[in-house]
Parts: sequence; C-alpha cells; structure tokens
Amino acid sequence: MPGSRRLAVGLPQLRNRFYSRSIIRRTPSPALWLDVLRNLLLVHFLLRYTRKTFIHLRGYGLLGSLQKVYREVYRRLYGLFLCLPFVQSKVQAQVQKSIVELQEKLVPSGPGVTQYTALPASGWTTEQVRAELDKLEQMKHTQWEKGRVSGAVYHGGDELLTLQSEAFRRFGVSNPIHPDVFPGVRKMEAEVVAMTLGLFNAPESGAGVSTSGGTESIIMAVLAARQKAYAERTVREPEMILPDTAHTAFRKAAEYFKIKVHKVHCPAPSYKVHIPTVSRLINSNTILLVGSAPNFPHGIVDDIPALSRLALKSKTPLHVDCCLGSFIIPFLAKAGFDAPDFDFRVPGVTSISVDTHKYGFAPKGNSVVLYRSAELRRYQYYVCADWPGGVYASPSMAGSRPGALIAGCWASLMKMGEDGYLSTCLQIVGTTKKIEERVRTSDALRRSLSVIGKPMVSVVAFRANTAQKDTFYKVDIYDIADAMTARGWHLNALQDPPAIHVAVTIPIVSAVDEMLKDIEDVVDACRGNPTENKGDAAALYGVAGSLPDKSIVKELASGFLDTLYET
Repeated sequence: MPGSRRLAVGLPQLRNRFYSRSIIRRTPSPALWLDVLRNLLLVHFLLRYTRKTFIHLRGYGLLGSLQKVYREVYRRLYGLFLCLPFVQSKVQAQVQKSIVELQEKLVPSGPGVTQYTALPASGWTTEQVRAELDKLEQMKHTQWEKGRVSGAVYHGGDELLTLQSEAFRRFGVSNPIHPDVFPGVRKMEAEVVAMTLGLFNAPESGAGVSTSGGTESIIMAVLAARQKAYAERTVREPEMILPDTAHTAFRKAAEYFKIKVHKVHCPAPSYKVHIPTVSRLINSNTILLVGSAPNFPHGIVDDIPALSRLALKSKTPLHVDCCLGSFIIPFLAKAGFDAPDFDFRVPGVTSISVDTHKYGFAPKGNSVVLYRSAELRRYQYYVCADWPGGVYASPSMAGSRPGALIAGCWASLMKMGEDGYLSTCLQIVGTTKKIEERVRTSDALRRSLSVIGKPMVSVVAFRANTAQKDTFYKVDIYDIADAMTARGWHLNALQDPPAIHVAVTIPIVSAVDEMLKDIEDVVDACRGNPTENKGDAAALYGVAGSLPDKSIVKELASGFLDTLYET
C-alpha cells in the first residue's frame, strides 16, 4: 500500500534523526572537557600537596613544623624591615665600612709593596723572580710553622716536602686526561685509589676516583646519588638528609644540583645526628643519607651503624664524610684508641670521601671519593659521544688535571707507609686528648669552658660553660677567640652553638703546652669581663647569631671573596 511504503521509507530517516540527536546529547562539549581537566588538575594538586604536608609533618612533627613556619615568617619580616630605605642605607654603610677594613687587613700596601697588574714588558731574570718569591714568602702571616694555626696546614715535615717538590718537577707538565701520553700518572692515580680503598676496607667490587679536594669528593658523591635515583627510581624532586654539622659542601652540592636539604639537629650531650628524626624524614624522594667521621665543627663521629640500618631498610645510599678523619681514623684501633665503626665494613655505607691532602700529608689539591661498587661510581662520570672534537669522557668535575699533584700524593703515601701514619695518629690523637683533658679537669678552665661531646679523632671543640651560675667565671667565647688571635694564634670560631675548635696538626703537637698556657691566661683575663670593643670573631659571629635574616652576613662574606682578588 502507498501509505505503508511511505512509512517504510520514513522509518530509517526517523531512526537516523533519533541517533544523531542522541549522539549530540551524549558527546561531551568542550566546556565539559575543560571542567573535567580542571577537576583532575585540582585533585592532582590536592593529592600532591597533601602528600608533601604529610611527609613534612611526619618528619618534623606538628610542633617542629609550626616552629619552622614561625622562623621563616620571622626571617621574611626581618628581611622586609632591612629593605626599608632608612634602614638599608645604614646597613649598607656599615657593610661597606667592614669590607674596607677587611681590605686594609688583607691587601698589602705601603712602602716597599709593589703591585703587579700587567705583564712586564721584558721577562724577568730567574734571580729577579726568586727575589720576589722570597719577599712573598716572608710577608707577615700567622706562623703555622710554629704550630699556631688550627688545621689549614697539614704539614708532613721538610723531608716529605722536598720529595713532593721533586715529584712535582718530574711530572709538572703531565695531565691524566691523556693517559697514553702520561702512563706513569695513570698508574700512580690508580694505585692511590686502590691503597685508599684498602685502608677503608672496601669489598672486591669497590671503586674510586681522585679529586681536587674534599669539596669535589662530596659533590661527586651527591651527584652520583642523584643520578642513581633519577635512573633507577625516576626521582625528579630529590631530597638529601644531613646532620646540621655535616660539611657545608653538601649544601653547596644541593644548591648546584637542585636538591632539597633536610638538616637534622645534633643534640647534646652526644652532638651526634638525631637518628629518630632522620628515620622520620626518609621518603620516596630521598636520594642520600649522610654521616660524618668526624664532623668539622666538633670532631664528633656520627652513629654510622644506626644510619646504616636506616639506609638498608629504605634502600637509600649512605655517604660517610671522612675528609677530616682521612688517614687518622683508620689507624685509631691500631694505635690503641677507641675506634668507631665507620667504613665499608658497615654494610649500609655506599660511598666515603677521604682527603689525602689532610692527614695523608699529600700536597694540597688531593682527595679521593670511594664507592662500594664500580656501578655506583659510573653515575658520577660525564660522557659526550657526539662532540665534533671527538668522544669526550671525564671521571669528575675537572677535565684537565695536574698530574704533578697526583705524583706528589703517591710519593707521600709511599714515603709515609702504615708505620708513618700510625706514628702520626699516636701523636695527633694523643695531643687532642691532652687538650680535652686539660679543658675538662684544669681548675683554670673547667669552670669557664666545657668540651663539646666526646671527640675521637683530631678535633676538640669547647664552648662557654653554660651550666656555670657564678658570674665571676662566665666568659664570652668569641672574646677568647679574639684574644688568642691577638697572641698570634689562629683558632676556628664556630656558631650554633658559639664555640672554638682546635684541629690538631703535627706542628701543633710541639706547641700544645704553649697554646694551653695562653688559653688559660686569656680565660682568666676574660672572666666576668666582657670586652666592649669587639674583635673580628665577636663582631662577625655575634652579629650572625643574632640576625634571623642572614643577608647581611652573606654580603659581608661576598665582600670577603671580592677582597681575595683585590690588588
């Protein structure tokens, strides 16, 4: 029938219209997609920062987190106050005055001083150069030769210095970047690393690299840990957990490589890193745990076995900084002193930094970074395969390196031997314990000073005795530091807490009785008598300790660095 045909023809059209309208109704509009995307981003944001907040609260606790917020707000408000025009002008005037005074002290001037700021028109004769070198050597300085400097100069004696000079002459032009040209340097460098690995009880898989000093060794260990976490765990927001007494080179590495740092307090009476806090701070972004053996400020060895247990449990690398302990701490047990567990015999330790130019008595510019395995060492390598200049590969930060320093290091280690390092360990640690005992027991000192923690290696630190109630015996530790400087000593002033430390070297061994006598005299003069005209240490660290915002201190420090290049 005609009507039936019209109905049959119209049904598909009606069905198509229905489906097309359904599809239109069911297909999300762009606005709907935008809403979904916005909600997903919001959920991601909330989950991310909820997780970060949880991790922070777990690490620092509610009270600790509130304290951190309070300190940060206070610091920022104080920084804004310093930016006020009338305040800033006065601050800048004082900063510039201090920098000028610093320049007057450090930059030589006056009759008899000639500044050379351009090449001589004609080259000098050898005799002229030697005469000027004699003048430079005789410039007024703190007499480290007589043991009046804490640390700084790790001198192995004139005979060793002569041998190092000969090694330098023989290999002065050498560069280990060309091992085929200088095979002797390559051999010596490999042997220095191997000897140090053996000294620190590395396993058969152990490996290492020589560097220019402790800072580079630490930076390389941090870089290797970051690259390992990036490659193996896809960590993109790396974090590192440090004792607040750990060497500042770790913070330097963190600034270079964009790593978040958690600084953990080292509370009295042990002054070791607080292990429960370290445990709470470990999370999926943690790339490295750090311990010191010993630390620079107080000479305290952290609880490396406890850190090792945390490292193994969380599968996190553990670096032990032995730069200062270097060739003293491995010989403590043989010398009959208490010896901590600190090296590769502790299973969680994955890397160690060791300064051969400290108590190894090598020429300055020598250190070694050691790894539990060659695989971990590879994470610090740099390789460029497509450079037009050829395939380029270097094991550490530097490209060209002075082979002469490697030769001097090798000669030093071979000349000293185990018996030589055992002898210096006995002398240096024995002297450290003599200073500690004198401060703890002498009537002239114990009422005014107290030793920080239990030093085990070559450094002893002491502060004003805060338990002393009698005002007659109270002292300002920075006044003591300045008074010792006035007597020709160069001791290290510390902060947080205010203190002084002595890093014992071979020259100090012979001068220790004179030093202790001067400390007793200075303490007696400073008791109950704070100095009105503060010296350098009191002025700098007194100000630094009282300022919540350290921008002024940083500016002064930058001024000091500028002064190093003034003529």
